[in-house]
Amino acid sequence: MNHNGHKRLIQIAAARSPSLAAGPTSSLFPEEGCFPKTRGDDLSPGPPPEFVPRLVFWELTTGCNLRCLHCRATAQELSSPLDLSTPQALRVVEQVSRYAHPILVLSGGEPLFRKDLFTIAAYAADRGLLVALATNGTLISPEVAGRIRSSGIRRVAISLDGADAATHDGFRGIAGSFEAALRGLRAVQEAGVSTQINTTVTRRNVRQLPQILELARRLGVNALHTFLLVPVGCGVNIAEEEMVPAAEYEEVLHWFYEREREGGIELKATCAPHYYRIRKQHQVQERRAAKPELTSSQSVASGADLKPRVAPAPPGGHPSRHPQMGAVTKGCLAGSAVCFISHQGEVFPCGYLPVIAGDLRRQSFAEVWETSPVFAALRDPDNLKGKCGACEFRKICLGCRARAFAATGDYLEEEPFCSYQPRGYADERREARGGLAPPAGSLGLDS
Repeated sequence: MNHNGHKRLIQIAAARSPSLAAGPTSSLFPEEGCFPKTRGDDLSPGPPPEFVPRLVFWELTTGCNLRCLHCRATAQELSSPLDLSTPQALRVVEQVSRYAHPILVLSGGEPLFRKDLFTIAAYAADRGLLVALATNGTLISPEVAGRIRSSGIRRVAISLDGADAATHDGFRGIAGSFEAALRGLRAVQEAGVSTQINTTVTRRNVRQLPQILELARRLGVNALHTFLLVPVGCGVNIAEEEMVPAAEYEEVLHWFYEREREGGIELKATCAPHYYRIRKQHQVQERRAAKPELTSSQSVASGADLKPRVAPAPPGGHPSRHPQMGAVTKGCLAGSAVCFISHQGEVFPCGYLPVIAGDLRRQSFAEVWETSPVFAALRDPDNLKGKCGACEFRKICLGCRARAFAATGDYLEEEPFCSYQPRGYADERREARGGLAPPAGSLGLDS
């Protein structure tokens, strides 16, 4: 794209976000700061139908005001000088939206550290992307919540890693962050935007899951997404003491399935691909017992209502409902339906798998998605090794490729935090347990 083209991008975006309208646009677009024209910039035939990007997570900055124990980034007080510039960021939006229309999740660090966040969000929304914001919530005031809505952001996910302030603040590293996050969440709800709670499950909060679910229901959020800890970034340092053992993960996921059956809120287990194996096992058992099973459509219907639950959307506003938000698909989607863009424009299969698939400073999004050898390897379940490769559920689960990489250095190796033994697979390293029933009440989640 030439210099005049970039001027036009900022004019369109500034119309939706006045904060960037001041000053001559020429100073924002030095030619050396813009992406070169790359292969795939012209008309693309689009993604292969079986591998359409459904979720693109974008780390807009590594700057953050908290010090979370598990974070993939090394948080810092200020935005990194290596963050993409505004024109570069708008160029990324253009590349993604030209190729497909995934949910674009703007994250960090703390994305509200970027002064051009709402410019980027508005431009993405104008180009037909469904935009979500993943934030710690502590910087959201009623004024910021209003800007979130006016920029076209359709859902805000706020991290809560405990049912109380002591647990959450201890994990997030700053006293008062729990109450600040709750204030931010309420402001977003009052602005009429769909809300979601993200919870990273570790040993310190796993026994609080029933209370966290009850808190989510009480707060009236649309969704609760749990993330099983992946030892990457800062999480590498706490992996041994914070990772929930495989057998306990199994119990968590069985508990999660029963809560999903209850409905009333969208529940999603993230970075837990073996949940889809557990789900399938339950459905088979329920079918045999002639018990109504939880189908994909029922799951979405029970929780994917994206209407804000506090303040109704005014006429002419941005509706929150969208079936993509609560879609039930399969296990590990890294590189096949999901990718992650770093604050420098590098593309990874997901935010927890540090294997570079491409670089948007040198390649187009279309080129990376269609030609990356890393993505190609991840899309073929027959490439999986160890018990994942032998598992009868491999095509719906695939195992967590990030945890496999963290444990072995090979992202195609077996998932180290799955206790299931495939039929006929002998593994002398672990005691074969198999079957459907979880360990009997070791975590007390039903209490």
